[in-house]
Amino acid sequence: MTLADVGAGEGIVAFRAIERIGPSLQCVLTDVSAPMLRYAEAVAVQRNLHTQCTFHQCGADALTALQDSSIDVVCTRAALAYVADKPAALREFLRVLKPGGRISICEPILQDEAFYARALRRRVESQAGAPSDRFLGLLHRWKAAQFPDTEESCAENPITNYSERSLLNYVREAGFNEIHLQLEIDVRPTLTRSWDIFIGSSPHPWAPSLRRILAEQFTAEERQLFESVVRPPIESGTSFTTDRIVYLNATKRCGG
Repeated sequence: MTLADVGAGEGIVAFRAIERIGPSLQCVLTDVSAPMLRYAEAVAVQRNLHTQCTFHQCGADALTALQDSSIDVVCTRAALAYVADKPAALREFLRVLKPGGRISICEPILQDEAFYARALRRRVESQAGAPSDRFLGLLHRWKAAQFPDTEESCAENPITNYSERSLLNYVREAGFNEIHLQLEIDVRPTLTRSWDIFIGSSPHPWAPSLRRILAEQFTAEERQLFESVVRPPIESGTSFTTDRIVYLNATKRCGG
């Protein structure tokens, strides 16, 4: 069996698959980042898995190094979310799969965070010229630095230009069969109670950390006000976070 780990990054999925399946599995690791591929290749050599792996620098929407009908399974893990043209990527997945081959996709759904940033923007703009809650403006500034806050920018940004429903439609329109989608939403306390760790984190790789936002976009007085409101719930464990993950698998028709 041959597995294509698209957007492989450090190669975690491919290497774990080899550990589970054994020497009969061949893995093709693709990524747009040459440094990440070199790192994954070094790890493969270190773990003595390099004879089962090949590495190709290419985007998910142009898998030029992969031949038609050459792959048994295509998988992505938080990779398709960063591809602007998702329908093109899914057509590529179909092309490289053997008849009866399948896709396994796990992607974050971040559209609601952008909707929240947009709602904050509208609220702040509606209060323009009138007495308003200063913290609301600071909250919008934070969220808008990490997520698009207009309808146009949301549609243009790969991480927010899709939902679980549109992803399902893209897969169907690409020509896949036997599609199964599962959306998981987890609401739980924020993982850390450390303010330093919290402000050093970001919700996705393209977003600046809260520490950077506070340093670059807030005055000292604004930072003090923001921290006085946001820090106590973090350190007390009463702050909550919501994660939305979509899992999707589908097959290529045997006659496709």
